[in-house]
Amino acid sequence: MRVPFKRTVPAVAALLLAAVVAACSSSPASSSSSGITKGANGLDKGLKVFIIPKNLGNNYFTTADSAKSGGAIAALDALGETGTETSGTAATPASQIPAIQAAIAKGANVLIVSATDPTALCPTLNAAMKKGITVVTYDSDAPTCRDMFINQASTAEIGTSEVDVLAKEIHDTGQIGIVSAAATATNQNAWIGYMKQELKKYPNIQLVSTVYGNDDPTTATQVTEGLLQSYPNLKGIISPTTVGILAAAQVVSTPQWKGKVLVTGLGTPLEMKAYVANGVCPAFILWNPANLGYLAAYAAVELASHKITNAAGQTFTAGKLGKYTVGAGHTVLLGPPTVFDAANVNDFNF
Repeated sequence: MRVPFKRTVPAVAALLLAAVVAACSSSPASSSSSGITKGANGLDKGLKVFIIPKNLGNNYFTTADSAKSGGAIAALDALGETGTETSGTAATPASQIPAIQAAIAKGANVLIVSATDPTALCPTLNAAMKKGITVVTYDSDAPTCRDMFINQASTAEIGTSEVDVLAKEIHDTGQIGIVSAAATATNQNAWIGYMKQELKKYPNIQLVSTVYGNDDPTTATQVTEGLLQSYPNLKGIISPTTVGILAAAQVVSTPQWKGKVLVTGLGTPLEMKAYVANGVCPAFILWNPANLGYLAAYAAVELASHKITNAAGQTFTAGKLGKYTVGAGHTVLLGPPTVFDAANVNDFNF
């Protein structure tokens, strides 16, 4: 028997009303359980932020990320956020991607990533952004799959200054080699590109080889030794990576090479001051990695809170570092690099 339609209307309406009420009542509960509130400064409080460097155990990233050094987690603590550093032990996409995926699974609101590869991370990072997670890269970029990049210094300035420093040390003549990190590292390859352009100013300097230590001390030592054996007349080495420059300086400090080969590149003062003192590395270049991490954290929270967008011209204040402006390509520039030598290397504790 067919039930009259008019009897079903109240029942259906009641069901619909109950569903709407249930949906409405569950929304605030869901929002509350996230633990995110809006502070008086307009920034979200209670964000889960994961800092994912190229690899763990790398002193450069420890300085950039830790609360003790005044890095990213120090900034997040000051802002009332939860900051966690995590990554793999090798500076490779295969090691880094599982850490990114785990952070997403743990409910990350923000990912701050130093990319081991410009494209290999993209499926994972794009999936994160589709979930509404803010993705900021620092130190090394993945240009097509992030919201913003925090650049430690002008890419051109980093590359050209390393060549200029070594050229001065070897009197503008001789064979040189490069000890890079991973062959896929975005920042390394960009800096090396500018090195090659700058070398055109020095016709008597010959770049004979680029080798890759993969930001692993053992590998970096082995490839440096191989470079020196292959080119016994080598006069200088540039290593645009803190792991590589330390390994190169240690190798060149041995009796076979000391006094014959000079080293420069990107290093930290605490690790390199001994090699400045012994003459193996008269000068090297870097920025303050703690400030880089600190700036990345502030920018990420501003972006995740929708207080700024990633459009060029947006401005924000990064705590003790002061005011910054978003530039072209959704990038923020920390500032110019510093040249460290005997006159200033002992003045810094990172």
